[in-house]
Amino acid sequence: MPTNPRGVGSPRTHESTKKVGFRVFAFSWLVVAVVASGCRQDMHDQPKYIPLRGSTFFADARSARPLVDGTVARGHLRDDDLLYTGKIAGNPATVFPFPVDEKVMQRGQERFNVFCSPCHGRTGQGDGMVVLRGYRRPPSIHQDRLRDAPVGHFFDVITNGFGAMPDYATQVKAEDRWAIVAYIRALQLSGHAALSDVPPSERDKIQ
Repeated sequence: MPTNPRGVGSPRTHESTKKVGFRVFAFSWLVVAVVASGCRQDMHDQPKYIPLRGSTFFADARSARPLVDGTVARGHLRDDDLLYTGKIAGNPATVFPFPVDEKVMQRGQERFNVFCSPCHGRTGQGDGMVVLRGYRRPPSIHQDRLRDAPVGHFFDVITNGFGAMPDYATQVKAEDRWAIVAYIRALQLSGHAALSDVPPSERDKIQ
């Protein structure tokens, strides 16, 4: 009796069964993927307001809401008038808001050399590199008017600017502005000091 090559148990029958099973499996996952994608909502599709876009929900038609009265950003309370304004009762302060030690002086020197020396020079004479290139020359910090000025005056100038000098409130934080003022005082003292003003243990470094 001749055998049927396509009969049960033949290699071709098993191969066809595998192909059908794979196709069913793949089709099932395709259906699941299509259904799942139809139910999913990406973040870029979620209901939201784009900045400065109008709104029909609020009476003022603005989606951006104003801050609640009295709101203060974290770290920006600034309840120390002396530290942040350089003034006491509306007048330029004559004292520093914190003790001035060697660490403060070193920080003041470093910040002065970065932000101030381009115009004022390393010694405060007003002969910085920017001035040598044509920028308006600032006054020397060693003149009597500025030697007699209270420390709060220098803090205010650094904070708000003066004349051709721009303000540095954004670039230099309040504590560093005071450190710069302390270093300015040291420069003023060094420009008019005598050898007798130097501690004996430090005089060998000068002579």
